[in-house]
Amino acid sequence: MNLKPLHDRIIVEPAKAEETTGGGIILPDSAQEKPQRGTVLAVGPGKTLDSGEKAPIDIKAGEVVLYGKYGGTEVTVGGIDYVILRADDVLGVVTETKVKAGKK
Repeated sequence: MNLKPLHDRIIVEPAKAEETTGGGIILPDSAQEKPQRGTVLAVGPGKTLDSGEKAPIDIKAGEVVLYGKYGGTEVTVGGIDYVILRADDVLGVVTETKVKAGKK
């Protein structure tokens, strides 16, 4: 990827939009919701504070994040769609938990 985020920005590869409903109905492109989840590919060095120090970013490459439906800027590089977000636009980091079989 030839795209490098600056300052407090991150580059996210959005998850694929749902193409079918839970009942199996196939949704046309115009009816599909924009994904609000994606995988972080790159993280900038952090925002420069008034004191000259860099504010670290808590998000790391490889994490799956949630962001606002209309947040960030969509760009296409090499035929692949990406979203460039400020770290503040990220609503949360998704952590998968495994449920043990047989326990409720």
